[in-house]
Amino acid sequence: MEAEKWGRRIRAYRKLKGFTQESFSKKLGISVSILGEIERGNRVPKEDLQWKIAQVLNISIEELTPPME
Repeated sequence: MEAEKWGRRIRAYRKLKGFTQESFSKKLGISVSILGEIERGNRVPKEDLQWKIAQVLNISIEELTPPME
């Protein structure tokens, strides 16, 4: 459940900022397949990757983090 929320948020922000999966994964230094797994909700990004994603997207970590229910 948590992984799905992360994936949806990351995909939405990535598209909003105009990145393709390929260009975004290259900026993050990860493979497209790992990014795909994250966006599909199959894995939660580790904390250091969460910070890097927020930095590349030019948003705060608070904006990126899914709200608690």
